[in-house]
Amino acid sequence: MACRKDTLLLVALLSFVTFYVRAKVDIDMDDTVSVYRGDPAELHCRYSFSEEPSMMMVQWFVKYPNGSRERISYRDLTIERVDEGTDYTDRITVAGDSNSETLTVLTVKLSDEREFFCQVNGMAAGNGERKTHLAVFDPPEAPVIEGVHSGISVSSHLLSKIASCEARKGYPRPNITWYRDETPLIPINGEINVVTLVTREASGFYTVQSELQYKITKEDKDALFSCKVSYFVPGDVRTSASQDINITVHYPTTNVELWRELPKGLVKEGDTVEIRCQGDGNPPPPYTFNREQQPEIELDSTNGQLVLHEVTRRDSGVYQCRTLDLDTEEDVVGNMHLTVHYLDPAVVVPKDSEVMSKGESLTATCNALSSLNTSTVWFKDDREIGRGHMLFLEDATFDTAGEYVCEVSVPTLAGFQSTGSVHIIVQGVPKIKDAENVDMEERAGKWVNLSCEARGYPRPIIAWSIYGTQSWREVLNRVTEDSVQSLVTLKVTSDITAICNATNDMGVETKTHSIKSMSMVTPAAKFQAEGSGIIIVIIIICILLLAILGSVLYFLYKKGKLPCGRSGKQEIINVYSTAEKPNKEDIVVEMKAEKTEEAVLLKGVNGDKKPMNDQYIDLRK
Repeated sequence: MACRKDTLLLVALLSFVTFYVRAKVDIDMDDTVSVYRGDPAELHCRYSFSEEPSMMMVQWFVKYPNGSRERISYRDLTIERVDEGTDYTDRITVAGDSNSETLTVLTVKLSDEREFFCQVNGMAAGNGERKTHLAVFDPPEAPVIEGVHSGISVSSHLLSKIASCEARKGYPRPNITWYRDETPLIPINGEINVVTLVTREASGFYTVQSELQYKITKEDKDALFSCKVSYFVPGDVRTSASQDINITVHYPTTNVELWRELPKGLVKEGDTVEIRCQGDGNPPPPYTFNREQQPEIELDSTNGQLVLHEVTRRDSGVYQCRTLDLDTEEDVVGNMHLTVHYLDPAVVVPKDSEVMSKGESLTATCNALSSLNTSTVWFKDDREIGRGHMLFLEDATFDTAGEYVCEVSVPTLAGFQSTGSVHIIVQGVPKIKDAENVDMEERAGKWVNLSCEARGYPRPIIAWSIYGTQSWREVLNRVTEDSVQSLVTLKVTSDITAICNATNDMGVETKTHSIKSMSMVTPAAKFQAEGSGIIIVIIIICILLLAILGSVLYFLYKKGKLPCGRSGKQEIINVYSTAEKPNKEDIVVEMKAEKTEEAVLLKGVNGDKKPMNDQYIDLRK
């Protein structure tokens, strides 16, 4: 009997175990939910039962950093509520149906980064729980870099602090990486070291400070250093870069460069020359200037600048700039050759002045000593007359005399020129301008001006010899170096001979003015001559009028306007008789009586003979 009871109890136990093995619940949740601080976070709990539960309960729990758990929400078939007195009482909402439930955390804080548990209990239908980790993110501020303010010497054998970089208020903790010209700097023993300090603030944010320690070389003088902060965001990793900075690197001078700053191009005497010196060290060392041939004499300079005022050819030579290499304590020297070009005053041969005789020839030369090629141009009266160092004057005349200027210039240097001159004097017998003798007629009583101009060397003297009048005087006597001009005025009273004599030590030349006196015309004679001219003009006019009248009559006759026979003749007589009575002087017009086709001919005036068979008509005025 006892054995049977044990058997029944074992069967019942197996049946109960078998029932619970077959009944179970499956729960599905995200392992992690990522969200920015301040945003809402949704946690989903999805479940399913193998058998329909008669009773179900869903609860949400949170786990604190100390390991304790606290329920924050509860729901069964009849009740749904948020637990009071928790950190989430006022910041969560729960919504669900028969297969899932969603917990929403409003305005997520950094402290909300923890595990959230969803527990499902279906009694006989099964129970279980799953969890989701809520990850909270907040990007840090832009990184701030600050380099060292003092220069760093390459002579240091230790690592030197280059710069510091700080990224503030980031969550989770950001990371800082250093770069040189966009190349990441990896810590290397003895060359690169990075010191990082991480601070967790009371608010939960992280502040990261990083210091770069670096072994500086001369090549780093132009390098750009920067830092980049990398930080996590939901589903990604982002970076933010600082600005680039340059480090002041101190390194010794190993080379010196010397050059001429001013003037540009060639240097000539009188210029101001500016010479500059610059070494490749930093900071720039002090410089001293000297000339190679006088190394012990230091020239006056300022901050690597040497100024030479109004240089001459003696300033040509090699100039040196010196400085000290602090590592080797040896002089570093730079050299520059300065050439000062010159142009001496032009020298003309013959010098100053030269006397020539008419017809002679002369060769003048002009030269100027120069360090460059020159060009020579000759001028007379501001007009170019030749080029080259030599000027040939052939068959000299008085026009050859004058000032000859030579201008020597340097084509490669604008405005660089020198001038010289020679004065040429041509001696000879005086030459009178327009020396031909002059014959002229002038009315008696008139005043006449006579001019005489002569050239020669020595300068001639003009003397006048005047015959035929005593009324004369010299009104102008103008002289130049080799010429003289005289002007006399005289009154014509009779025939006059005026002789101009130009004389110097070389000879004499003359010019004669012959003036024929014309008698004065009286008013009566003038009137008589003018009256005779008027009478002649009147006679000519009358003859022309008669010719015109004859032509008119002939024209009328041809047209039949004049009657034939005696009656016609009588009409003609009557026409003319009305004008004037007859006088002793008759004008006869011949006409054919019977032949109407013949022309009327004017045969003559004042009694010309007529043929016997013609009839005559006397036309008397």
